[in-house]
Amino acid sequence: MRVIPIADSSAPAASGCDEDTGEVRPVKLPLARRDFLKGSGLLFGTLATGTLLAGLAPSTAWALELKKLSTAEGAALMAMGRVLYPHEKLPDAVYALLAKDLDATAAGDAGAAKLLADGIAWLNRSAGGNFAKASAAKRLEIVRGMEGTAFFNTVRGQCITSLYDNDMAYAVFGYPGASWDKGGYITRGFQDLKWLPAPSQEASPPAFMG
Repeated sequence: MRVIPIADSSAPAASGCDEDTGEVRPVKLPLARRDFLKGSGLLFGTLATGTLLAGLAPSTAWALELKKLSTAEGAALMAMGRVLYPHEKLPDAVYALLAKDLDATAAGDAGAAKLLADGIAWLNRSAGGNFAKASAAKRLEIVRGMEGTAFFNTVRGQCITSLYDNDMAYAVFGYPGASWDKGGYITRGFQDLKWLPAPSQEASPPAFMG
């Protein structure tokens, strides 16, 4: 099976955007043939045909190996991530990065591993067996019920970097890359956002260039 192994979001990687032109380059996720059953769990899936990422990636199939957490535990964390930060346009492959990063923490910290295991067990018990397969309304109710707990705060905090600091999210949201070293965005697409209505002339007059 050809798969896209999802890289650790904390590892250095080439940007999916061209900083000079703002053009989104193909998502460079290398293909690999390997045994993915060496770890504790495995998350896998496919990118929906016809979506932006499916067109940029070298393959629509992806897989992610977990070292400490089981497949079911990883799926529960992905589902919780979608409750906390719901984005219809973000594929499961991005939410799998949340599970991967939390798994890495659990693999190196026994206390964190117990916190995650206990929290996931609580999610599943509250859902009557399988949190990831519960209805959207039930998952929201369960997550709201544990707001403020250490487990809730740990998962929510990790979402910030895992879900948004990666090339797949950049491509989906249209982030064109860093611009501070080129003088900012004033002359590099300051008002190029396609998902917001164009502001009025009064609200957004021409930039003052000095």
